[in-house]
Amino acid sequence: METFTLKINGTTKSIEVDPTTPMLWVLRDHFNMVGTKFGCGIAQCGACTVHLGDNAVRSCQLPISAVGDQDITTIEGLSENGDHPVQKAWLEIDVPQCGYCQAGQIMTASALLKKNPNPSDEEIEGAMNGNICRCGTYTRIKKAVKMAANSELS
Repeated sequence: METFTLKINGTTKSIEVDPTTPMLWVLRDHFNMVGTKFGCGIAQCGACTVHLGDNAVRSCQLPISAVGDQDITTIEGLSENGDHPVQKAWLEIDVPQCGYCQAGQIMTASALLKKNPNPSDEEIEGAMNGNICRCGTYTRIKKAVKMAANSELS
């Protein structure tokens, strides 16, 4: 066991865990931050996506020892009142059906827009490609990303 000091959603937290523990389980099991979902466990579906610095990463395969001093942002920390432009666009377009994958989708979309505020359709599709939606709401996802990019809801 090792002690790690993490900055999660702007708050510093310490935890003693095995260094190979995936960030997903630190968030969910130790800090009760259950917005980040377990999907596949092999970093293929995107349900567990969080931001590490400004990058969207799959927390199910990210060992806590690899975080270092980088800031971690979860869906709970994306905005205080659910008013991030991507969250607002998701509601406006009525993106989710079951909703299970949506936190990961939103985290991936918001990381994309932070780096590229006006992505093309191809860039949106490329960035969102690894996030699986079993309900097939991909058309609405792309529409919501474009809406957020155009700041129609800012």
